Amino acid sequence: MTQKSYEVMQDGGVPIKSWTHGVPFETEAKQQLKNISKLPFIHKWVAAMPDVHLGKGATIGSVVPTLGAVIPAAVGVDIGCGMMAVRTSISAKDLPDNLAAVRSAIESAVPHGRSVRNRGKRDKGAWANAPDDVMTAWASLSVQFDSLCEKHKVLKNTNNLNHLGTLGTGNHFIEVCLDEQQRVWFMLHSGSRGVGNRIGTHFIEKAKQDMERWHIHLPDSDLAYLPEGSEHFDQYVEAVEWAQNFARINREVMMERVIQAVRDSLGFDFEARLEAVNCHHNYVSREHHYGKDVLVTRKGAVRAREGEMGIIPGSMGARSFIVRGLGNEESFCSCSHGAGRVMSRTKAKKLVSLEEHLRATADVECRKDEAVIDETPSAYKPIEKVMAAQKDLVEVVYTLKQVVCVKG
Repeated sequence: MTQKSYEVMQDGGVPIKSWTHGVPFETEAKQQLKNISKLPFIHKWVAAMPDVHLGKGATIGSVVPTLGAVIPAAVGVDIGCGMMAVRTSISAKDLPDNLAAVRSAIESAVPHGRSVRNRGKRDKGAWANAPDDVMTAWASLSVQFDSLCEKHKVLKNTNNLNHLGTLGTGNHFIEVCLDEQQRVWFMLHSGSRGVGNRIGTHFIEKAKQDMERWHIHLPDSDLAYLPEGSEHFDQYVEAVEWAQNFARINREVMMERVIQAVRDSLGFDFEARLEAVNCHHNYVSREHHYGKDVLVTRKGAVRAREGEMGIIPGSMGARSFIVRGLGNEESFCSCSHGAGRVMSRTKAKKLVSLEEHLRATADVECRKDEAVIDETPSAYKPIEKVMAAQKDLVEVVYTLKQVVCVKG
């Protein structure tokens, strides 16, 4: 008998199917998933991807199909966060031996990071005055955003236009990579930035208030949900769809700026979109599974329908993968969104030395300071084991290795 590629847990709710053979699966994350599995509107089962780990509100690396309700915390506050990658016409031989100038050009073209205690000064990770390309992109978002602000006053004074086309902090990054044929790819990771965060926190709080008002007791208050037909359900769906659109456009704007920055740095033109992938991994989608129209929430998971292209990045210094979905229905056609953390940011900064980080990123033009140790490769699960655990979910099309990495 062929061994199943997933494991099954059950604790009074629907089953939890986890693609975690050979990778760590922390007890706290299992408990979070068990809490989700006990909600009355889960369709069939909950799926856990091989990068699964404890998250705020809901488990990262989870796929949650629901009937007639949505859980805002299961989407999270980085709504629409995801990846974009493009293959160019240049190869490794076209790059200079020293890539510092390329990295510097990208850093100048795309605001990244965040000013700490800037006391009213402009945040370095935002636009002071949005450039023309950002204004053009914002035009496709502004009318609906104004409508959202009329319904939700809290959204008006957020970082919205001034965050469009900006990277952010944490695990968000821009990379120059090489594939197996030494062809150059550009890849980046970001989402809906400040405005998406505010939409997420706003509706998580609304859901919690509704639970209190309706005297609904949950195994975890962060799993507060919005039932279909309720006042906030349609409002959330509208807002989250806008934020997901913002995130997709945000990546497109940044990618165009990266392409131009590298052209300027190298001093010659090249084709930049011979192949392109742009995919969310924190989002909610209307889909059909096992005879029902459902809302599928993926928090740290990528949709992998048969033939659908996706991106699974490793950490700084590790390999990344352009993949093609195999349409595995038992995972609700999903795969992991990356390697998944094995250490919290605080723990990584305590346990990983600067020397270890320097060794792990020796072949990458990137930041080498203590402030990015929380993103060092050993803070994450081994990406090769993560990929082995989901071989029935996706097939690898290209394997990428970064040579430049920009982080906030």
